[in-house]
Amino acid sequence: MRMLINVPETVVADALRGFAAAHPELTVDVENRVVVRRDAPVAGKVALVSGGGSGHEPLHAGFVGPGMLSAACPGEVFTSPVPDQMVRAAAAVDSGAGVLFVVKNYTGDVLNFDMAAELAEDEGVQVARVLVDDDVAVSDSLYTAGRRGTGATLFVEKIAGAAAEEGAPLERVESIARRVNAASRSFGVALSACSTPAKGGPTFDLPPGELELGVGIHGEPGRERRPMMTSREIADVAVDVVLDDLRPSGPVLLLVNGMGGTPLLELYGFGAEVHRVLGERGVPVARTLVGSYVTSLDMAGASVTLCRADEELLRLWDAPVRTPALRWGW
Repeated sequence: MRMLINVPETVVADALRGFAAAHPELTVDVENRVVVRRDAPVAGKVALVSGGGSGHEPLHAGFVGPGMLSAACPGEVFTSPVPDQMVRAAAAVDSGAGVLFVVKNYTGDVLNFDMAAELAEDEGVQVARVLVDDDVAVSDSLYTAGRRGTGATLFVEKIAGAAAEEGAPLERVESIARRVNAASRSFGVALSACSTPAKGGPTFDLPPGELELGVGIHGEPGRERRPMMTSREIADVAVDVVLDDLRPSGPVLLLVNGMGGTPLLELYGFGAEVHRVLGERGVPVARTLVGSYVTSLDMAGASVTLCRADEELLRLWDAPVRTPALRWGW
């Protein structure tokens, strides 16, 4: 397996140095692994902090900026960041209006963010937490108790970030974040395994000619394996699984997310099939985002995330955002 790296031990630090060079509008603390919007803390504004293992780029550092996250804490590849990173990030962005931790439901992330919240509160920072657990594929996994947090993280960070940018108080931002998570469901499909720099090869066995339905973003097993299917057939399965759980009665936000190794040509084709299925099921799509936003290193595949949308959520989704990976209206 050939990778464009120096040595596995410096992959994250090397990436952060490159990220800093490419985005001078952000403050990147490579040593302590914290990425902060350069104008933080913003007076009177609730700050949003998130983080998780590296390997899911652009999540989360790519979503730092006006209209979305105030700071992000990248851990080692597929490894939770540590509480010291989160406390440092909270201290850097807190203006006195409080901090919302956006936490994907993985055991290490949950434990470390809980510990960081206690430490930050001891230092006088008001902290609220929201857990993202949108993956309908499995009720528990190798990494979680309960559903995994995947694509809905983008919806939560964008919409809650917009509410914070408008000046909403912490309780309101937290409430909106919880509402978005409760209104969102995801399902992922792997066409190939991912390879970590440390291992230098596939992290799980997926024979040629087969795919994994319901895979997690670390390659955790999903619901079942099947012989390779067409984009149309995969869309039928993925959308129906999400709809069976979500049961929307109105318009939805749609994220067609690449897992890191699937080109946009294929993602847009898959997105067309997802739109077809939703149309056949009578579900109107209010907004669509297609691209690789919550990845699993070089895994080939895609996930579908739907969020029940109301007027307020659509307004906040459309609000201006300026980050390395998501930018419009500014």
